[in-house]
Amino acid sequence: MDLPIPRRRQDERRPRRLRKGMYILPSLFTTGNMAAGFYAILEVVHASALNYWHLDNAAKAIGFAVLFDGLDGRVARMTGTSSDFGKEFDSLADVITFGVAPAMLAWTWGFHLMPPVALTEWNIKLTQLGAIAAFLFLMAGASRLARFNITSNPQPSNPGRPGKKYFVGMPIPAGAGVIAAVVHFQKGVPLESWYTSITWLAMVSAVGYLMVSTWRFYSFKDIDFRSRHPFRLIILLGALFALIFFFSEKVLFAIALLYMFSGVFWRLQWMFRRRSQPPPPTYKEASQTS
Repeated sequence: MDLPIPRRRQDERRPRRLRKGMYILPSLFTTGNMAAGFYAILEVVHASALNYWHLDNAAKAIGFAVLFDGLDGRVARMTGTSSDFGKEFDSLADVITFGVAPAMLAWTWGFHLMPPVALTEWNIKLTQLGAIAAFLFLMAGASRLARFNITSNPQPSNPGRPGKKYFVGMPIPAGAGVIAAVVHFQKGVPLESWYTSITWLAMVSAVGYLMVSTWRFYSFKDIDFRSRHPFRLIILLGALFALIFFFSEKVLFAIALLYMFSGVFWRLQWMFRRRSQPPPPTYKEASQTS
């Protein structure tokens, strides 16, 4: 005689239905992120050697997109509206806004609009190398997003506190923020010399490498906005926003570079700490001492 299957097991065997629809509030911020990225692409397309201010507008749009990207996740977690659809939607928006848009901006600003140098062939080669570096940046950003989506509990390879305090590799919004901050620092004026373009080539490649690396970067996810904080923190945040409003070029440039080099600093600190520590005893040495 067959025993009846418990109701709980019957429910577990049934395939879960895909929930249709989306949560409006976090999706609005993600849509704003995508809209800013699309606007940045349009501004890069309209840029020229005379109308270079379009590049500065593109950099500003990417900066606003970084803000929207940080808010959609925060809002989803605070309101309990996180979903698989929201995560996939956010990743697709990030590829456009923080992958395609900054790659086009980096190539147009640093190579395409550069005045021709004495050697025309060298100018063409430098533009081609810039296109390769921009594509590698885009590919690194997309790979960074794919790795983040398939990793359930990412942990940095070098020592760090457990949990979600650190990102494994530079997040793609920060990588795009570095590109946008440098362009905004120059107010969109394209590079004019070949040696500065070579420096820009190395920087774009370095940012792409940091995104696919396993170096740790602070995530700011351990900051709880719902808990109480000292009143002086509000004053510091207000002062920071005021500095960004009046001196956005220099302040955002400094913030982007500090965050970029923070991952390099933590990596070098871990390397020196590992060298200073004595190596663990081998199996033969441990057996002789016991």
